[in-house]
Amino acid sequence: MLVGIALAVWALVRLALGYPRRDPALRQLSARDQAFVRAAADAVFPPGGALAISGAEAGTLAHVDRYVASLSPRSRVLIRLLFFLLEHATLFFPAPGWDGFRRFTSLTPAQRAAVLEGWGRSPLAVRRTVFQSLRAVLTMAYFANPTVLRAMGLAPLAIESPVVDADLLYPPIGQPRSAVRATPADRERCVPRTPLDPHGPLDPAYREPA
Repeated sequence: MLVGIALAVWALVRLALGYPRRDPALRQLSARDQAFVRAAADAVFPPGGALAISGAEAGTLAHVDRYVASLSPRSRVLIRLLFFLLEHATLFFPAPGWDGFRRFTSLTPAQRAAVLEGWGRSPLAVRRTVFQSLRAVLTMAYFANPTVLRAMGLAPLAIESPVVDADLLYPPIGQPRSAVRATPADRERCVPRTPLDPHGPLDPAYREPA
């Protein structure tokens, strides 16, 4: 009886308690999900690393929340299960050190990096696939940040493109039909046809703040 109670208390503490307060601005991710994504993003893209800013600094968490919102209900469940699995898989694949069995978000940054490296280099294909799924989500979010793209020289240039018939019918990717702003009169607008200057101005959404 006492053993059962002790196990129940331990499970409650490990699964549900001790997480930072949930950010209410993020509509899809629970407090646990938010803590995990934040920790995993900094493990994959650490502060002071080769790239401009860390995963958390790049707004990865907000981007992942928007990404999850865009998925089907079934895919949302799968993404949340992915986060849950890697948060608690240290029970079976612990981090280095005597305390490596703690949940992922309770580990030190070095332990978190070692855990993910273990998944990425595992001889088990299923573990590598799990890691690749997580890395794909985090990489997509990280490289959506304008600061990261500017640092890598990949930020898009300002391009004035002509309006074609498709622009009158289809909104920008991921936006509703109401986002269509072009009118038939816009098709007559003259657009310069000069070669792009690779050092020219960036798209306004990717320019460095003044």
